Amino acid sequence: MNTAALSRSHNRLRELAPGFAVSAMVAAAASFLSEHYGAPVMLFALLLGMALNFLSVEGQCKPGIEYTARTVLRLGVALLGLRLTLPQIAALGWKPAALVVVVVTVTIVLSIVVARWLGFNRLFGLLTGGATAICGASAALALSAALPTHPQKEKATLFTVIGVSALSTIAMIAYPMIARWFDLSPLQAGVFLGATIHDVAQVVGAGYSMSRETGDAATVVKLMRVAMLLPVIVCATMVTRAQSTGGKRPPLLPGFAVGFLVLACINSTGWVPPAVQHLGNDLSRWALVIAISALGMKTQLKELASVGFKPIALMVGETVFLVALVLVLLRWGM
Repeated sequence: MNTAALSRSHNRLRELAPGFAVSAMVAAAASFLSEHYGAPVMLFALLLGMALNFLSVEGQCKPGIEYTARTVLRLGVALLGLRLTLPQIAALGWKPAALVVVVVTVTIVLSIVVARWLGFNRLFGLLTGGATAICGASAALALSAALPTHPQKEKATLFTVIGVSALSTIAMIAYPMIARWFDLSPLQAGVFLGATIHDVAQVVGAGYSMSRETGDAATVVKLMRVAMLLPVIVCATMVTRAQSTGGKRPPLLPGFAVGFLVLACINSTGWVPPAVQHLGNDLSRWALVIAISALGMKTQLKELASVGFKPIALMVGETVFLVALVLVLLRWGM
C-alpha cells in the first residue's frame, strides 16, 4: 500500500515538474527584470508568461502549468496572513480602520453596479473593485480563486492584474505629490497612501519616500486593507455557492482563506520570529509570481488585446474614485 502510494506520488511529481519548473524560471526572470528596471514584477511575469503560452496548449508542461496556476496560487494567498498582526491594526485607532472598511465596501459595491451598467458580469466588477480596493494583484488572484469557473475568468483575471499593476506604479509616483498638494500631515499622508495605492510594495516605496512616520502609517493602513481580503473572499464564495446548481457546493470559507486566517492569528500572538515572518512573506511573493507566470502562459495576448475600452475605463474610474473618496473622508476627520 505504501509502495503504491509512493509510486503514485512519484508519477504525479514527474507529471507536474516540467510545468512548475518553467513557471518558476519565468518568475525568476521577471524578478530580475523588476529589480533592474523598476516595473512591477507581476507585470513582467504576465508578459513573459504570455510569450510562452504555447507550452500550456499541449505537451509535458501543460499539467504542471495548470497545477501552478491553481494550487500554488492558493498557497501564496494563504501565506499573506503572515503580513498581518492585530496589534498593528489596533495601533492606529478606530478611525483609519473605519475609513478602510468604508472605502473597501463602497468601492466594491460601486464597481459591481458600474460593471453591470457597462454590460459586464457583476463578478467582473467584484474582481476589479476588489483588486483596486484591497491589495492589487494579490487580491485579484485571491478573488479569482474564490469565484465560480467561467470561460472568461482567466482573461478577466489577467486583465485585472495588468491594470492594477500599471496603475499602482503610476500611483507610487503621483500620489505623494497629491498628498503634498493637499498639504496633508505626515499621518494623514500615510493614511492616504495606504488607503489608495494598490500593491503593498508600492505603498511602502511611496510612504517612506516622504518620511518615516508617513511610511509606518501607510504600511499599517495597507495591512488593514489586506485584512479586508478575508470577508470579501467569503462574499465571493457565497456568490459561488448561490450559483452552483446540483452536486457538491463549495465550502463557505475556502481552504486557502482558512490558512490566511490561521496564519494571521498565529502571527498576532507575537510567537512567530521575524525571520519566519520574512521567510513566509518571501514564499508568498514567490508563489504568487510563479502562479501569475503560469496564468500568463494560459492566456494569449490577442485575447487581452480584444477587451476594448470599457474595462480600462472601469479600472481607471475605480482608481480615481478611490482617491477622491479617501480625500473626502480625510477632510471629514476620519
